[in-house]
Amino acid sequence: MSRKTSGRTLKLSAAVLFLLYFLALATARRNGPNLDGPAGKAPRYWDDAALAGMDVPLADPQVPLVHARASDYYRIPARQLVKTYPIYTPGKEPPGYMDWLKQQDVQLAFDPAKLKTDADWIAAGETVFEAPITINSHSRLDYVRDPEWYRANKVPVTADGIMPFYRYIIRKKGTVEIGEFSCAMCHTRVMPDGAVIKGAQGNFPFDRVLAYSFRAQQYGVEKVRVLDRILFAAPWAKDDPNSRISKMSFEEIAAAHEAIPPGVMTRFGTSLFYPPQVPDLIGVKDRKYLDHTGLVRQRTIEDLMRYSAINQGGDVLDHFGDFSPVPAIPNLANLARYSDEEAYALALYLYSLAPPPNPNKFGALAARGQRIFESEGCSMCHTPPLYTSNKLTPAEGFTPRPDSMDKLDIIPICLGTDSNLALNSRRGTGYYKIPSLKGVWYRGPFEHNGSVATLEDWFDPRRLRDDYVPTGFKGYGSRTRAVKGHRFGLDLAEPDRKALIAFLKTL
Repeated sequence: MSRKTSGRTLKLSAAVLFLLYFLALATARRNGPNLDGPAGKAPRYWDDAALAGMDVPLADPQVPLVHARASDYYRIPARQLVKTYPIYTPGKEPPGYMDWLKQQDVQLAFDPAKLKTDADWIAAGETVFEAPITINSHSRLDYVRDPEWYRANKVPVTADGIMPFYRYIIRKKGTVEIGEFSCAMCHTRVMPDGAVIKGAQGNFPFDRVLAYSFRAQQYGVEKVRVLDRILFAAPWAKDDPNSRISKMSFEEIAAAHEAIPPGVMTRFGTSLFYPPQVPDLIGVKDRKYLDHTGLVRQRTIEDLMRYSAINQGGDVLDHFGDFSPVPAIPNLANLARYSDEEAYALALYLYSLAPPPNPNKFGALAARGQRIFESEGCSMCHTPPLYTSNKLTPAEGFTPRPDSMDKLDIIPICLGTDSNLALNSRRGTGYYKIPSLKGVWYRGPFEHNGSVATLEDWFDPRRLRDDYVPTGFKGYGSRTRAVKGHRFGLDLAEPDRKALIAFLKTL
């Protein structure tokens, strides 16, 4: 099917679902004061010239990625962030809590006029980080109050009994709703002891919960097919894996989502079959490229502001040559965006994130592991003190264009990992960025698809075998498959592997 034919088909079948889902994804109609006045300390972040130089070119040079023009973008109303409240699991909610919530008035949660110090801006940024951008679109009030929802989806909760991935929101006095798709939904991690790490690789079972909603709300097969085409289709890709969705049954699609483990998720522009690992945002200030495929250069804080806004609803306006993921042109007045102040506060908060105290002490075993790290040449790519060289490596099957070697930071070494995300998705640049090893002690699963659960699994040479059972993301319909690539460390003797892992866990 030609690209134009594909776009036409999507337009006819997606209109209704687009109104139900993607307008919801960015909708929070303005009902308060206008925040588009003088920016003060906050820079005006959506700039056409800066946007044009921000993205790394896609793997297919014939497919340019074009974002909304500034003249259009600033016609979108700024979000009005209202106060939200924690969601307690059944049995942990304070007595009378729901009745108390219904008595609360609507309260604005973000006022740039009150931001005088750096600490004020960072605290306001945490509010933006936790602020939902959709209401009741992924789950419902009765879900989060039902023990079965937690049991079926294995949703982590804090030591205080709080489910930190959603928030209750009051937009009208007397009505309690579920606020979703905040930054915190994907970038909050609940540790085994119930402690919370904000900004970390999250462990909300997003796709498992999505499949639960598909079934509970009785989505029809065409509705989920269209939704996933909007989310993932890359019709210019030679081997677009997402074309399979049109032939899958409702149960097959739901099962494919359900098979994706926490810490991995199907985000807009990726793939149901090759979903990306959720990134850790702690230390993002020091990252030169954002996204697993290095899609965005981070040259200034404004780049992080733009990247955050794109991932929080702005991507529905993207175009890829003559293909648009959302075929029906939305009414800009029905969308919502971050104000300059909100985006700036969020970026400052993300820049301020610090790792939690590391329980792994640097002892004799870790010291030996550090010597192995150095002797094995690991620091060439994972260079101290950031433990990343902040460079890109070409995916298998991709040859960098000659001018890219001068324009991008590339190590011309292919590590042999699965290349589908880098070559056959809307975020595919042909590269993978070299990740930092800092904080690996609290993260997981690992690899850009989250195929292995632990560092021990990553350094297990058996993962290269076709009969290997991945301990993280297995892949739809798969029980065994090789987790190829990055052979470094796999030839070490067992005592040396243990020492290397002990060192990495101290970072």
